[in-house]
Amino acid sequence: MEKQYYVYILASKRNGTLYTGMTSDLVKRAWQHKNSMVDGFTKKYHIKMLVYFEVYQQAEEAIKREKQIKKWKRSWKLKLIEEKNPN
Repeated sequence: MEKQYYVYILASKRNGTLYTGMTSDLVKRAWQHKNSMVDGFTKKYHIKMLVYFEVYQQAEEAIKREKQIKKWKRSWKLKLIEEKNPN
């Protein structure tokens, strides 16, 4: 099985603070964020809820997409989340 890469968005709560990241192990990384094991922005602002993710076969593609989403306006990120994860 080929390695997969994930671009993900976390939220502090519904319509709360957002964080976009990239990883090759989504389950592990989400667990680390949820348990405040990642120092920095997500720990400081209690951003623990996985609300969206995309899967990529190449790390370069995932990095490119992560950078693209990070440049987006907040409203665009919220629209993406609501379209794919309305609950």
